[in-house]
Amino acid sequence: MAWWMVGRRGRRVRGLLVAASLLWLAAGPGLAQEVGEQPDIRVIIDVSGSMKEHDPNQLGTSALELLVSLLPGGVSAGVWTFGERVDNPLPLGRVDAEWRRQALALAPALVEYQQFTDIEAALREAATPDPNGGRHLVLLTDGMIDLPPARGAKPGVDRASRLALLDDLAPRLASEGVAVHGVAFSEEADLALVERLSQLTGGLPAMVETPESLLGAFLDIFERIFPTDQVPFEQGRFIIDPDVESFSALLFHDPDGEPLSLIAPDGTVYRADDRPEGSHWQVEPRFDLIRIPDPQPGEWRLEGEAGGDSRISVVAPLRLHTGGLPATLYLGFPLPLEVWLERDGEPLVEGVDEIVMDVQLYDAEGSVQAAVRLEERDGRFVGVLPAPALTGNARLELHAEGEDFHRQRIQAVNVLPAIGARHDPRADRVVLAAEHPRLDRDNTELSGELQGETLEAEAVAPRRWHLPLPELDDAISRPLLLTARVTLDGETREIRLPRLLLNPDASTGLDLADMAGPTLAGERFDENLDPDLERGGEEESLAAADRFVALVNALPRRAMELWQEGRPGLERLAESHGRDPRLWVGVTLAVVLLLVLLLLIRRRRRWRRVVHREEPHV
Repeated sequence: MAWWMVGRRGRRVRGLLVAASLLWLAAGPGLAQEVGEQPDIRVIIDVSGSMKEHDPNQLGTSALELLVSLLPGGVSAGVWTFGERVDNPLPLGRVDAEWRRQALALAPALVEYQQFTDIEAALREAATPDPNGGRHLVLLTDGMIDLPPARGAKPGVDRASRLALLDDLAPRLASEGVAVHGVAFSEEADLALVERLSQLTGGLPAMVETPESLLGAFLDIFERIFPTDQVPFEQGRFIIDPDVESFSALLFHDPDGEPLSLIAPDGTVYRADDRPEGSHWQVEPRFDLIRIPDPQPGEWRLEGEAGGDSRISVVAPLRLHTGGLPATLYLGFPLPLEVWLERDGEPLVEGVDEIVMDVQLYDAEGSVQAAVRLEERDGRFVGVLPAPALTGNARLELHAEGEDFHRQRIQAVNVLPAIGARHDPRADRVVLAAEHPRLDRDNTELSGELQGETLEAEAVAPRRWHLPLPELDDAISRPLLLTARVTLDGETREIRLPRLLLNPDASTGLDLADMAGPTLAGERFDENLDPDLERGGEEESLAAADRFVALVNALPRRAMELWQEGRPGLERLAESHGRDPRLWVGVTLAVVLLLVLLLLIRRRRRWRRVVHREEPHV
């Protein structure tokens, strides 16, 4: 059980989130800029009985408080709850002070637990009302589809609902421009379903394990719905240009840290108890929120320690705009980019040739995966970001810089394999499924290489393939190299897919990554699986979901490659020299040293994750 679910500390953190909610309400629209197009935000909260076990400190209530406080005034929003039935305690309405009051009064409804979990009905009902603009469904759940036995024999009735959700409802919502952002509250949730729904509809998925990650997930979602311009904040300094009408500084810090101070360009020192007239400065144990209207142009400095996730958001007539940035990127596929500037709603033309525009893709560890400098063409900045190299959570950062002008945009993304693969040892084959929406059996050929032997995959459905394997020794793990030959838009190219380690438990027992992807992550290959269902193209069985997000990037990429490359070679060497005790000793020592190295790296990465989770994410 995650630490944020436990007793007094859980209540303390929940209090932090409530305080944050009230803080945002007191501060007004917070970090969000004025919204041009008015989207509908529909919050859908799981109140099934399992929430009582998985959310004893009512994090769902805190989530609602935080969500409604982040909403900019004037947008349309509503709240739905679901268990066995679906309720709409707060219908769609314009967000204002009265709407917020009603939303915050819904807390008792979130602990009226129901026995079952009907995710399909909840999404269908919440998506139904006519939208004022684009629709964004924010699904908060801790479980899997679990329908009453009166609806039909189980598990068949649950499986049918899951398939209808993925094969019928999600594609229809996507065609209507509806995005589903799925937030899973526990490891018991159907993580593959959450990720697949988000992938199909252009939303963001998130697995929430701590209140900080909950805050980060919501801010990621809201920054996709309501993009916000920021200025770079580096080494406690940021530059405000003369056009900025106001800025908001969200500064994270250690609970025991010294009070923060801001130093204006003219040298004036501002503190929480001595701030500019008309400003707002709220101090909380883990962060300060500061809003400064009509700020002095020039370099501002922070005195005190602020966390790396701190941000400075600005409101100004000059704003960044981008072509549609997808929420999901795919290995092997570069990303075309188009960016432009607008002043008071009109495209900026004069002086654009003096602006430098860069884009970087950072992985979850903060390392740059890909980068590109955009070229200016007729007032627009265009370029192609190289394909990402690692799966998992990532972020796109866009930086624009000119004379007396600094802006940036940050967007969270999810990186998936273009083709997902899973080993089905029962049938001596690898099952492959297209994750990229444009790939199918008409434009994609798949093959594998196993110990020098080339294996060809056979299409068994429009977006699914089987790759037969020779008989394997279960005691030996082997890397399978996979290649996709893809023809799109008249161009044919080869994409090297991530390696798939066959029989990984036989090698080390370390939780090595596979490349299942959300399409395959919910499948279990066992004797009870209906073979017709397994061959059913986009169909997926309702089995306990594998935690895809936790599996990817479990070890550093190079360490994984070294092990995958080295282990079979060591085994072949040992087999050919089995009677030489000196070689056996050498091989054994090499293996032990490599295992120790991998375990130390893995422990260090876990420690870094724990430290990272202790800091609020924005």
